[in-house]
Amino acid sequence: MDETLGKESVVRHPKKKKKQPVTWSLIKNQNQLIWMSVPLMLYIILFAYVPVWGWTMAFQNYRPGRSFSEQEWVGFKQFKFLFTDDNFIRVLRNTLAMGIINMVLGFVTAIVLALLLNEIRKVFWKRIVQTISYLPHFLSWIIVTGIVATSLSINDGIVNIVLMKLHLIKDPILWLSEGKYFWGIVGASHVWKEVGWNTIIYLAAIASIDPALYEAAEIDGASRYKKMMFVTLPGIKATIVILLIMSVGHVLEAGFEVQYLLGNGLVVDWSETIDIFVLKYGIAQGNYSLATAGGIFKTVVSVTLLLMANFTAKRLGEERLL
Repeated sequence: MDETLGKESVVRHPKKKKKQPVTWSLIKNQNQLIWMSVPLMLYIILFAYVPVWGWTMAFQNYRPGRSFSEQEWVGFKQFKFLFTDDNFIRVLRNTLAMGIINMVLGFVTAIVLALLLNEIRKVFWKRIVQTISYLPHFLSWIIVTGIVATSLSINDGIVNIVLMKLHLIKDPILWLSEGKYFWGIVGASHVWKEVGWNTIIYLAAIASIDPALYEAAEIDGASRYKKMMFVTLPGIKATIVILLIMSVGHVLEAGFEVQYLLGNGLVVDWSETIDIFVLKYGIAQGNYSLATAGGIFKTVVSVTLLLMANFTAKRLGEERLL
């Protein structure tokens, strides 16, 4: 009798299903999906893999008009110039600083706004606030930088007027003429333009949380703040981690338009990014090899940061891309 109970008490784990091998019959059954994916594959090959051939220019003293066999190969000369040039070190510092500022401010503000919007009970007001917040996303940076420059002007800028009315400053400040303010201005501009758009995906993740969790928390006496902290935030943690990993891979994408349009000779040491460096010292001077080397550097660093962030998330037991 004991032996029978012992045998019955053994937990039998279900066998894992073997992965179905790819056969011609399986391909034939899914031929419609395959044909639908052909345009996308052609797009990726044409615009993502074929241009990689152009990376060879970084290892040449490239001259337009010459054939590939006539180009002079110089090895890592362009990369050595990049890593020893003081201007490139300066623009790398600016790019990293503004990229990190944009990433941190963008994440924090988008999550906070999503949490606050989720607490609005009236659907009408919730939609009004959400619409107003993401409308700037559809404005071009030309318009946005014009608004920012007008708001920060020394004569009739709204920022100086408000700060002086509040007695926070005595005299108007030349915001766009002092480098110490430039990174903050760029970060604030990115937040104003993109916070509403970045909030949409968090609101979608919040909508997928089981309402029974909120009901159980309310029965236990949890306040609205505690429900945000212990129900909503844990419910969207996977989304936050995935977006954070993707953002880390784009930390060198600090921007080009806003820095180029708001920058001037007085703040050039703070405003130039790698993209502006490539334009000024590479493309504008016909040094396409240097421009390509700068692009390769950005790509390699971005992929490395992405893999490191993904590996870190894996070691911490969080969601990951790969």
